[in-house]
Amino acid sequence: MPEGAVDLRLVVVDMDGTLLLPSGEVPAAFWPVLERLEERGIAFVPASGRQLATLRAGFGPHGVTSFVAENGTVVVREDEIVATTALETAVAREAILAAREAGAGRPLGIVRCGVHGACVEQADEEFLQVAGQYYHQLTVVEDLLAVQDEVIKVAVHDAIDAAPTAEAVFARFAPAQQVVVSGKHWIDVMPATADKGRGVRALQEALGVTAAQTAVFGDYLNDLPMFPVAEHSFAMADAHPDVAAAARYGAPSNADAGVVQVLEHLLGDASVPSGRMRG
Repeated sequence: MPEGAVDLRLVVVDMDGTLLLPSGEVPAAFWPVLERLEERGIAFVPASGRQLATLRAGFGPHGVTSFVAENGTVVVREDEIVATTALETAVAREAILAAREAGAGRPLGIVRCGVHGACVEQADEEFLQVAGQYYHQLTVVEDLLAVQDEVIKVAVHDAIDAAPTAEAVFARFAPAQQVVVSGKHWIDVMPATADKGRGVRALQEALGVTAAQTAVFGDYLNDLPMFPVAEHSFAMADAHPDVAAAARYGAPSNADAGVVQVLEHLLGDASVPSGRMRG
């Protein structure tokens, strides 16, 4: 862990498996830390595969105005969208068809993601409940291919295990497109020019912040692109092995409110036991 004062100006934090408790809630102890960040002029940015509307609903009431949403395909600075990256219409169509075909007899769910909303064609309550956790603005339609708005991402939910499905069904989309395993059960087919790291760089440029003034936290493969652009990179205690290997430091698990503990340490408000950190 850094010793002494840290010139911190930007804190970027993944949600699931990182900031959020296993129950899916923000730790109560985080909100006072957020206030201290704001008092010191340090920007806090959620970076997630979640929809912009979902992140705004959760953090907007607490004064957060910048976001890296949809795994970096939407970047917002001070409540203004500063960058979006869309899939080609033909690619989005092909990804939806591939998921439909693979989903025959399998528990796959498809979300067609746009900047201002998402659509699904599965109307079963179980899938809608799962998708609703990540997509605050969600519409059920008869046919995803008939929707006309811009597509920034096609998200596919595998109730069993996303990684094998990503390899078996969607590997053919790479490298022209990104195929990102963004959690145990989610696959995102995205433009090759968008990821969380590019989103963080866009905010650094907009805010005049350097990598040395940036801290990032993550736990899964879609968080990896953030680590090279921040001098203070933290992998959660139960992070994917590749994420743990790429991070400069380790943090306690999300179940132990590890992000809160580390931020308190960086702000000089508390000390984290040295055994819980890895340098």
